[in-house]
Amino acid sequence: MPGPRQRRTASVDGDARELILDAAEELIAESGFDATSTAAIAKQAGVPKGLVFYYFPTKSAILTTLIAERLPAEPLADVAGLVVTGEPESTLVNLEAALNLRDHHSSVMRVIIWREAETHPAVRAHLRRFRTYLHDATVEVLRASSPVAVSARVLDSCATTWVAAMFSVASIDRLRDLDGTREHREDLGGVARVVAAGLEQLGAAGA
Repeated sequence: MPGPRQRRTASVDGDARELILDAAEELIAESGFDATSTAAIAKQAGVPKGLVFYYFPTKSAILTTLIAERLPAEPLADVAGLVVTGEPESTLVNLEAALNLRDHHSSVMRVIIWREAETHPAVRAHLRRFRTYLHDATVEVLRASSPVAVSARVLDSCATTWVAAMFSVASIDRLRDLDGTREHREDLGGVARVVAAGLEQLGAAGA
């Protein structure tokens, strides 16, 4: 499943660990974790099978490392710099751009997480932390950017809507990646305007 990311080779950077993770990411996204053997990962990476186990003592360690390092549960250390005071719409757009969930690499990793969450508890736990982080980060930037005081309930609803929208358009982008039509990107700006308008209207109404 070749994609926009250029596959590394040992002759390029000699980093066997990253080569192994690159290969695992590609093969697991394509065939699933259980159907991907360590031998196949080693072959794809162009390294001896023993080197795979040198870096990753178990096959499961490859999966957990891949997820932790390439789609961390808390990707942004600080979201304060994304806030535009009085402009929640611009703030939401800034948050989405900083998270970069629509990047091809991120979309491949989400395919892996959603697929493997069904059978791997550690992946489910990571997914829960990731969604919680996105929700909490959205609440934080909305509270800081809102021109009116807003209740916790309204912030929660708006954050839930925005996180769902981010995941939705990222999934659409992933399908378009597969079809080779990625240039037609969904516009999240309109959703940001709707969320911002709802935030202000409900806040002003004291909902």
